[in-house]
Amino acid sequence: FIWLRRQLSPRQQNDIMQLGLPGIGFRTENRRFYPAGATTSYIVGMTNRDNQGISGLEKYIDDQGLADLQASGLADPDSLKPFKLSVDLRVQHIVRDEALQAMTRFHAIAAGAVVINVKTGEVVAMASVPDFDPNNPVDAQDKDKLNRMSAGLYEMGSTIKSFTTAMALDSGKVNLNSTFDARHPITIGRRTIRDFHGKNRILTVPEVFIYSSNIGTARMALALGVDYHRAFLKKMGQLDRLRTEIPESAEPLVPKRWAELNTVTIAFGHGLSVAPLQAVMGISALMNGGKLIPPTFLKRTEAEAAQLGKQVVKPETSERMRYLMRLNAEKGSAKKVDIPGYYAGGKTGTAEKVINGHYSKTKLLTTFMAVLPADQPKYLVTIILDEPQPTPETHGYATSGWNAAPTAGQVVERIAPMLGITPRFNLPTADKQILQATAGIR
Repeated sequence: FIWLRRQLSPRQQNDIMQLGLPGIGFRTENRRFYPAGATTSYIVGMTNRDNQGISGLEKYIDDQGLADLQASGLADPDSLKPFKLSVDLRVQHIVRDEALQAMTRFHAIAAGAVVINVKTGEVVAMASVPDFDPNNPVDAQDKDKLNRMSAGLYEMGSTIKSFTTAMALDSGKVNLNSTFDARHPITIGRRTIRDFHGKNRILTVPEVFIYSSNIGTARMALALGVDYHRAFLKKMGQLDRLRTEIPESAEPLVPKRWAELNTVTIAFGHGLSVAPLQAVMGISALMNGGKLIPPTFLKRTEAEAAQLGKQVVKPETSERMRYLMRLNAEKGSAKKVDIPGYYAGGKTGTAEKVINGHYSKTKLLTTFMAVLPADQPKYLVTIILDEPQPTPETHGYATSGWNAAPTAGQVVERIAPMLGITPRFNLPTADKQILQATAGIR
């Protein structure tokens, strides 16, 4: 037996039959069809010509050995239950649509988005563009076709300050009234750490967060020490490879020698590269009461998640972090995600990309993470833009607050009604709605 040609058209088959050649036969084959097309390409993945999964959930499912069970007679299609994904196709369509629009609007080379249920770890939607159509995957292997959310590695910028702030608060050595001196830059060796828009004064912890002070955040990390900092990030799942049902993942780029300078730069989002989905997992723990829950693309109940979850920070630390996220939407750089009725909070992140061993001032990765709603957290919405450009509408800026943040706001506005989040208007400010809700927090 030898294949001569596969996937013939009906006309081609008929023409060959008319030749009457002996020994030539035809075999009917099944072929996968993907109704959602490119919308879910990086999640569902695709199969090869023999219908064997080669990426995404297609590969994961085939790797479970179900085909072998059927071939050996130990299972049949009627006895196997279908896999139920956590993905909401309506939300998936929206996040991909907004990512495509943002990539075009801000002239970025790529964009991505994740919506995750912080209580269960279920990935409700995940998009990365450019993507491909699995029904016609002629360009699926192009170098720019990468699932950036799970297989890309990035320095995540100031969103990582959430970890540093949580670490300080959780230690018990720092509280919301603690202050850090941001009057002068920090010099370590040949590196000088400055603030992007410095206040040049002593800042409280909330001010360090909403003004995104590199100096204040670095001093926060130094107050706890190098070993404590590294151990905290490991506990938050940021130093080890994240494994999910999707096989495409990447090993974080972690300094081989973790010195004081590494702690200073990693504290504010440079010097440690992780997959965005990995960062999402960690920030979700800071929002959901302190439990680190591994992400999943399959259905999972809150009870199942509770058994899998690991308490990594105190519940009161989570309360304080949600207060800071909401405060940032009220007074800081996250104002563009403050959609009336949904009480969202968020954190911006802008990181200079490393080009030929040096940080580039013009090639940026911008990130925004939004918790929804901040006082009763259920979802975390994350947007990334790879090398967005300044535009007239952003007044010449290319930082996160001008591109990733408004994109996240548009996603929140579109998906919140679908996710059953009832609008609530005229809620008190974060200090009253969140802080006063938990006794003993100051």
